[in-house]
This record gives sequence, structure tokens and C-alpha cells, in this order.
Amino acid sequence: MERSNHTLTEFILVGFTTDPVIQLVLFVVFLSMYSLTLVANTTLIILICNDSWLHTPMYFFIGNLSFLDLWYSSVYAPKILVTCISEDKSISFAGCVCQFFFSAGLAYSECYLLAAMAYDHYVAISKPLLYSQAMSIKLCAFLVTSSYLGTFTNSSIITKRTFALNFCSGNVIDDFFCDVPPLVKLACGRKDGYRTVLYFLLASNVIIPTVFILASYLFIIATILRIRSTQGHLKAFSTCSSHLVFVTLYYGSILYIYSRPQSSYSLDRNKIISTFYTVVFPMWNPMTYSLRNKDVKEALNTLIK
Repeated sequence: MERSNHTLTEFILVGFTTDPVIQLVLFVVFLSMYSLTLVANTTLIILICNDSWLHTPMYFFIGNLSFLDLWYSSVYAPKILVTCISEDKSISFAGCVCQFFFSAGLAYSECYLLAAMAYDHYVAISKPLLYSQAMSIKLCAFLVTSSYLGTFTNSSIITKRTFALNFCSGNVIDDFFCDVPPLVKLACGRKDGYRTVLYFLLASNVIIPTVFILASYLFIIATILRIRSTQGHLKAFSTCSSHLVFVTLYYGSILYIYSRPQSSYSLDRNKIISTFYTVVFPMWNPMTYSLRNKDVKEALNTLIK
């Protein structure tokens, strides 16, 4: 029976599987990952706020990234856990709108925050003596604030356009959260205008930061090649390696899902890839920046003592 947005009050999230045993296993896995995400990111934020040695632009951005990851993972994980153990797979229409809005806004914000971190690395390596002056606290705060304001404005646009679609193919979302591909699959009618807006926002919030990051790292590589000492090379690569690996995986997963034509969508494959940037990366991020970082380890030892 056809439905319209005027009578649609809820969606049904299919999740990953209908097998109760696998659902229980997934519940334990996701609960462990979410708990680790909360503990790791909260600990890193406390360390950065508590230790004066970590009051630098680089750790300012890392702290904001941890705050963003806390918020980001909390948009998805609680609903995933409920879906795994409950027979009620529904999510209200309003709840789906809110999840979609924060999901898009936080994902876009992380893209720009990663771009700001790339610029911070470039300044740290190319202008070490002027680093503190070039990356002033006002500039850092401006970059972070702008990333939130601009991206959540864009998120409100895509959210409004998405839920203005006519969902006449039912209310069953073949995914574990309210996302673009499964929602568009439920919609009927011409979608050309919607796709134009989607690709425009994808270009402005993902492609542009990607180009900026690539440009920053090209300048970083050029600077590193001018460093004569081997120790200098290693220090410079150590500063950038964690960020570069994360950026590659994060942007790669997002572009894979949202930049392909609708005819090539595979919702099952999308679920697996979406799990990485919604659940895995927020857990992995703080451990990457803390386990390999001498300053963070010393701050943790000081806090424990």
C-alpha cells in the first residue's frame, strides 16, 4: 500500500541480520566498541584539558576531534544496540530526521576538522619557529567554529530535501541507520533535483576539504624533502602518518558510498563500509593519537600518579 509523508509516522530499520544468535554477537561487539569509544575519547579530552604541556594547536584539534567522535558515535551506537536485542526495530519519523541531520552535520564537520589538522601539520613542519604565532588560539577557534556552523547549515539543507521526498515504497530501511541510499530507494518520482543538491553538498563538504588536504600534504612532502637529517625526516613523517592514514580511510569510505550512481548501490556492502566511519573510526581515532604519542603517554602517567 502506498504511503505519503503525511501518514508516515515511523521507519523500520532492518539492521545487519535477522538471525538472533548473530544479533546477540553483534550486540556484544558493538557494546564493547562503543564503551571503548566513550572511555578513550573522554580520557583523551581530560588529558588535553588537564595537562598544560598539551595546550598547543595540535592537541586543540585532537581534543575537538575526540569531542566530535563522542558525539558522532552516540548518534548511531545506542540505536544499533537496541536494534540488535529488541524485536521493535522501529524509529519514529522525527527520530529518523534527527539522526539524519546530526549524522550529516557531524560527518561534514569532521571533514573540515581533518582539513584544519592537515594545515596545522603543514605549519608545524614548514614554519616551526613561527608555529605558535601562525596557529594562534583565535585562528584555531575560528576554524573549529566555522566547520560546525557551515556544515550544520548544509546538513539542514540536505535533511529538508531528503525528507521532502515522497516515500511511497514503504517504510522499511534496509540499513542500521537513516542514511541517504536506503531513503532514496524508498522515494518515488523524479529525483534529479535532489541528486543535484546531494552532489553539490558532497563536493563542497567532502571534495573541497580533500583537495585542501592533498595540497597541504604536497607542501609537507616538499618541506620534508628539504630536511637534510634522517631524524628530521622520521619526526616529520611521524607527525603526519596517523592523520594521513585516518584521512585516507575516512574520506575513501564516504566517497565510496555517496559518490557512486544509484544503479551501483549495494546496501549490504554499504552497511559494512558505513560501520567503519560510524563506529570503528571514532573508537580508533583516540587510540591512534595516544598510543603512538609520547606527550599523551606522559600526561596519562602524570594523571594516574
